[in-house]
Amino acid sequence: MYKNAEELLAICSEQNKRIWEVALDNEVKLTGMSRERVMQHFSIRLEIMFNSALKALEHRQATKGGLIDGVANCQYEYSKGESITGGYINYVMALAYSCSEVNASMGKICASPTAGSCGIVPAVLLGVMENKRVSREKTLEALITASAVGAIFTKNATVAGADGGCQAECGVAASMAAAAAAYMMGASDDKCLDAAGFAMINVMGLVCDPVAGLVALPCAQRNASGAVNALISADMALAGQVAHIPFDQVVDSMFKVGKMLPPQLKETAMGGIATTPAGQAIFKEIFG
Repeated sequence: MYKNAEELLAICSEQNKRIWEVALDNEVKLTGMSRERVMQHFSIRLEIMFNSALKALEHRQATKGGLIDGVANCQYEYSKGESITGGYINYVMALAYSCSEVNASMGKICASPTAGSCGIVPAVLLGVMENKRVSREKTLEALITASAVGAIFTKNATVAGADGGCQAECGVAASMAAAAAAYMMGASDDKCLDAAGFAMINVMGLVCDPVAGLVALPCAQRNASGAVNALISADMALAGQVAHIPFDQVVDSMFKVGKMLPPQLKETAMGGIATTPAGQAIFKEIFG
């Protein structure tokens, strides 16, 4: 059982295994299920992720208050034409938007690590798998790699917006996705964790300020940008950028920053854009 990244990498080295293999062994031990059964559970979750990432691309979902109805289709259609960042990045954003839209319409999603951040890991996994022609088997291994990163945050920090702000939700999701993307592109285990660290550093201190208290705005936009954060963080690691701050220390710092944030900036809708005149008008329109 590993408690942090340092222990995880030590086990990988001692047993000559990849992160996903150690994480899988841990799940087998914790659940008492066979290796095949655990893999089946991960496969089912991957399918749920992909379904939610695709569902709203062409079919507008009805969300509470209508705040993000059609955001996935809007980005998807835009991805087919001329854009600043190119079709691929916009397509990944659309996938992330789709998950958020499905979630806000009470559809079936896989919290990764939370419902509010459910679009980042699926968008990155599906986007890289399709664009780089990665096998489903390796994509499944990448998902398990992502889960190992998520477990480290859960053990040593938080993944709750009410506890640590949006850095604990979309930030952790981006870290998980960055590690997964790096793995899919052939990165070593230490580079996968470097990617995870870069992604968290990029958004450390991100507040949680849902308009009208709903998991919609700005959650959907942060899912889209979080997916892009994961991709560029993976590229940083793959390029050989030096991670001067070890991943475990990044996790510790994120937790401390989360504790420093006032309650108004942690999912209470009492700060940030939730308290802007437009945000308050939306609240009144929806709830009266």
